[in-house]
Amino acid sequence: MATPPLLEALLGLALLLAGGDILVRGASRLSTALGIPPLVVGLSVVAYGTSAPELAVSLKASLAGNAGVALGNVVGSNVFNVLFILGLSALAAPLVIRRQLIRLDVPVMVGASAATLVLALDGSLSRVESLGLFSLGLAYTAYLGWLGLRVAPEGRIPQEPGSPSRLGGPAQRLLDGVLILVGLGALVLGARLTVAGSVELARGMGVSELVIGLTLVAAGTSLPEVVTSVLAALKGERDLAVGNVVGSNIFNLCFVLGAAGGLTPGGIPVPPGALTFDLPVMLGVAVACFPFFLTGRVVHRWEGAVFLLYYGLYLLLLFLDASGHDSHELVLQAVLLVVLPLTAIVVPLGWWWEAKARLARRSPRHRA
Repeated sequence: MATPPLLEALLGLALLLAGGDILVRGASRLSTALGIPPLVVGLSVVAYGTSAPELAVSLKASLAGNAGVALGNVVGSNVFNVLFILGLSALAAPLVIRRQLIRLDVPVMVGASAATLVLALDGSLSRVESLGLFSLGLAYTAYLGWLGLRVAPEGRIPQEPGSPSRLGGPAQRLLDGVLILVGLGALVLGARLTVAGSVELARGMGVSELVIGLTLVAAGTSLPEVVTSVLAALKGERDLAVGNVVGSNIFNLCFVLGAAGGLTPGGIPVPPGALTFDLPVMLGVAVACFPFFLTGRVVHRWEGAVFLLYYGLYLLLLFLDASGHDSHELVLQAVLLVVLPLTAIVVPLGWWWEAKARLARRSPRHRA
């Protein structure tokens, strides 16, 4: 008896979550034994590990001829990562932003987003263009590795001298290797179930594969990032929380989209709707990180609330457009003519208020 599509998709997502968690646990223990700083761990090991579900789903979808799911999964995941995960993490605890993020990692994320949009203007991402994105990811990862090796001692992960639990013996490292293999196996199986169930649901409801990829698959495969970033923020590991989001977005664009396009005959077709709405939104969200990250290098709770508000508006516009509802244009105009201009006024006022409060706290009178 065939498994119902919804149950199949939910079972696949559960396997993706379990596999991603096991993979990150094993990989993180191996990396921390080398004394890699938390930000680099968040940008690479944790980010790449939690993005493994996106890679598995997109590769499976592309090879099965469902390239719309692959593209929608990457674009939807990147929007979800910044607006929802970063917003929720900031609500849990204000996020401190390191200089490296502003000088290197966010510019790489913005550059990869812009490159994807430009390359897709002709209506597809060819194999050569996809491999170009993949090469960018390799160069960025190599630089992160070099950066981790030359980092100052104060940037390293705290480690008790001679602690065997930190460095781990051969048996512990073997166990970590087994966990990584088990996690990868769960991801592969979960990807197959998730794609099969989601595509069947899309066809049954008359919803396009792109929209399913942008919502159900994107949010589902991003749940490892949600858990990791929010827990990291609550535990005071702010570098891991922010690095996980930025690193995941770079991984999605360079490795997930690059590998999916490189392995798909003829590349990945890009629907007109993705060119006019989804890809520009993804780029705009990436660019929006700059002003929020630069102001005192802290993402405050109210800024996290702004991110969550915009993700809610994005979902609303997405579903109104998919359903062909008459109010789609009205809501879009309200966002463009009211919400965005109002945000452009309110957010700088919030930054000014925060700066004024910081100056007041530093003044001699306040100290007295």
